[in-house]
Amino acid sequence: MAKTGKKFLNAKKEFDGKYDVSLEEAVSLVKSNASAKFDETIDIAINLGVDPKHADQMVRGVCALPHGNGKDVRVAVFARGEKAEEAKKAGADIVGAEDLMENIQGGVIDFDRCIATPDMMAVVGRLGKVLGPRNLMPNPKVGTVTIDVEKAVKSAKSGEVQFKVEKSGVVQAGLGKVSFDKQKISENITAFIESVNKAKPAGVKGLYLRKVSVSSTMGPSVTINGNQFAN
Repeated sequence: MAKTGKKFLNAKKEFDGKYDVSLEEAVSLVKSNASAKFDETIDIAINLGVDPKHADQMVRGVCALPHGNGKDVRVAVFARGEKAEEAKKAGADIVGAEDLMENIQGGVIDFDRCIATPDMMAVVGRLGKVLGPRNLMPNPKVGTVTIDVEKAVKSAKSGEVQFKVEKSGVVQAGLGKVSFDKQKISENITAFIESVNKAKPAGVKGLYLRKVSVSSTMGPSVTINGNQFAN
């Protein structure tokens, strides 16, 4: 949905002529021009020099934000027996097996992260067409298919962010709230970009971080000079 309205247009004037600014200036601009009545999310969009159509150029990973993302993350866990109890004690919001699968098949998806023990993947595998497009499918590469359920649940609850490049070559994520102080926002952004850098496919040549943009939920975006994050 396009961002419009008087407040947005006024804020956009503050951004005119400012491209490839420093991280500090970008954070200041976004914070000072956030005018919604709710605590807006700090959003990042990174255009990557990859072609996701090729399997060897797929970019995905996970980032433990140093200051969390300010969001109450609901976690669902596929597990049985002792592991199910472990998940509940760790703070999982939903724990189940076939019953959870049936709920999801019925359209009930009231969670932000899905975790599964390895033995449950035969059940979870039936949900690929439902969970896959929502980037909710458990995957060992990002630690959501694991025997260490307690660690996975606590990591998700602490504000760990998963990312996966879209077909357009863009990675997007919410990295905190406007109410966070500038240093915390900057450190979260830096940590996320470093994680995306580490996920760079070995076969990618040329410029990897093509464009880095930051905005608040209802505000205009500003581009950050990617050279300061080159690895």
